[in-house]
Amino acid sequence: MNSLKQHFQLVRNQIRAAEIAANRTIGSVQLLAVSKTKPAEQIAAAYRLGQRHFGENYLQEALIKQQQLAAFNISWHFIGPIQSNKTKPIACHFDWVHSVDRLKIAERLSEQRPANLPPLNICLQVNISGEDSKSGIRLEQLPELVKQVQALPSLRLRGVMAIPEPEDDYQRQRQPYRQLYQAVQQLNQPSLDSFSYGMSGDLEAAIAEGATIVRIGTALFGSR
Repeated sequence: MNSLKQHFQLVRNQIRAAEIAANRTIGSVQLLAVSKTKPAEQIAAAYRLGQRHFGENYLQEALIKQQQLAAFNISWHFIGPIQSNKTKPIACHFDWVHSVDRLKIAERLSEQRPANLPPLNICLQVNISGEDSKSGIRLEQLPELVKQVQALPSLRLRGVMAIPEPEDDYQRQRQPYRQLYQAVQQLNQPSLDSFSYGMSGDLEAAIAEGATIVRIGTALFGSR
């Protein structure tokens, strides 16, 4: 597990350096450890290194790990595509959902959120590169969906999520994030304070363009 400790330290240092380079406040960017396909033992080891936020893509796998790790005070984030018939367990067992891309899903999550739990934190997924293979709304659909989701009682709309088309060039990596960040600012909604974008290959560009949550898997846990 020494390598895991080294990986976490390297990524945390990378985030801190990117915050400094972008004149951001140190600690303003949250590390979301993407733990899909990783065993509960690795999540527990990461927890012992101080990591508290974990992202899962696959519902059944996540529910099993949540049972195994019930003794840990983990904040669970669902970051994968959502089918209508899977909304109830997501509403019951997660603290955040990053991948809401239509009103029907948001309505079901709101209706099925248990009354004894706080509102479910929601990010709207925007298909910022317009790729047919990816989920998410078009940028021009964002204002209307924001209004609709904000009206739902058991949700707390926090911001947006995006997975742009992969790019190697730093300036080209920044462009879609800048476009999305500016679109959210134009809505003039101070409660939309969360920008879930940036992964292992482009976190510096994402942080330069306002990311508050970076979703990192491979750089922490290794390739699947």
